[in-house]
Amino acid sequence: MDIALCYESVLPSRGGAETYIGDLARRLAQDGHAVHLYACRWDAAALPTTTHYHRLDVSQGPRFLRPWRFSAACEKALKYRQHDVSIGFDKSWGQDLLYPQGGLHVASAAHNLLKYPDRFTRSLAMLGKWLDPAAWSFARLERKQYLSKQRPLIVVNSKMVQQHFWQYYGVPHESIRVVHSAIDPKRFSAEDRLRRRDEQRRHWGMPPNATVGLFVAMNYRLKGLGPLLKAFALVPRDKQARLVIVGHPKFACYQRQAHRLGVAERVLFLGHRPDPRDCYFAADYLVHPTFYDPCSLVVLEALACGLPVITSRYNGASELLSPPADGLVIQDPHDHQELAGALVTMMDRNYLRAASAAARLAGTRWTFEHHYRALLNLFREVKQSKRAA
Repeated sequence: MDIALCYESVLPSRGGAETYIGDLARRLAQDGHAVHLYACRWDAAALPTTTHYHRLDVSQGPRFLRPWRFSAACEKALKYRQHDVSIGFDKSWGQDLLYPQGGLHVASAAHNLLKYPDRFTRSLAMLGKWLDPAAWSFARLERKQYLSKQRPLIVVNSKMVQQHFWQYYGVPHESIRVVHSAIDPKRFSAEDRLRRRDEQRRHWGMPPNATVGLFVAMNYRLKGLGPLLKAFALVPRDKQARLVIVGHPKFACYQRQAHRLGVAERVLFLGHRPDPRDCYFAADYLVHPTFYDPCSLVVLEALACGLPVITSRYNGASELLSPPADGLVIQDPHDHQELAGALVTMMDRNYLRAASAAARLAGTRWTFEHHYRALLNLFREVKQSKRAA
């Protein structure tokens, strides 16, 4: 098939959707499909050599206008080419298929308020959003994407997002296809994993009998680092528990919080790591008490490494877990007692051993290959529909 991928920036080293597009492009090219990329910038070294590039020159301007300009340029460019299927990601229109990996903007905005622990702070944050032109712009763009007469085939990465389409826009479940996110597990394979685990833990200065929880995120507040530190302060010191924090390079305010809570000596802040594989290898479990994730890739990465997961019901990736066998799902990250109880459960060596084996198995039940095949079926459906029309 002749397939067009449309995204403003494809620099896979930045992670997230850009890594996914790189993985998808390589897998499509491996099967012999013609891959076209419509973008403003890309890293050709991280994409198949057979990729056909179509540069869209879009002026930068204010953040809230960039998706409009990119989408308009992409729609215009696609009119001059006959692809079997075109797919857009997140804030775009004009494609045959839309796969909003970031979920709905309106749902994301609502869930972002949950990260504030009290009603007063949430009210102030809500007022700020009302005054933010980007919030108005993105909400209007979303209505254009999904409520227009020429609605594309919509694919989402979790049943949670599928429910959000019904909750916020009245789009029935049967009109939304669910294809959970996936990663390429080969990126987390290593024959010398045990050696790297031991070396990394020694480098961190971890006691030999420590149980190490790993937190990986760029947006510390949204992903629940504050509540996690408060919950960790409730874990008894005799448990030999440790936390390792990986993600955004700016973490000073959370270091100060750890000091105030009296857990600074048990929490290690590493900042940004371009390749976090050794962090996964050295940890015993992943803790991701997020307030919003359509389908968190770090959960899938942890499972691929055999790490049981603690996450929240606000994470679509929780649908891929079978708690308590391979992890635990908490109801509210602000419930410090509930989160602390989950952390203490991970201190049980017998549970951790069984959960690790179950997590590794869970990581094989839904892989990037399964995801790719499901998506390819939808591509074929679109192609047939366009031919029939």
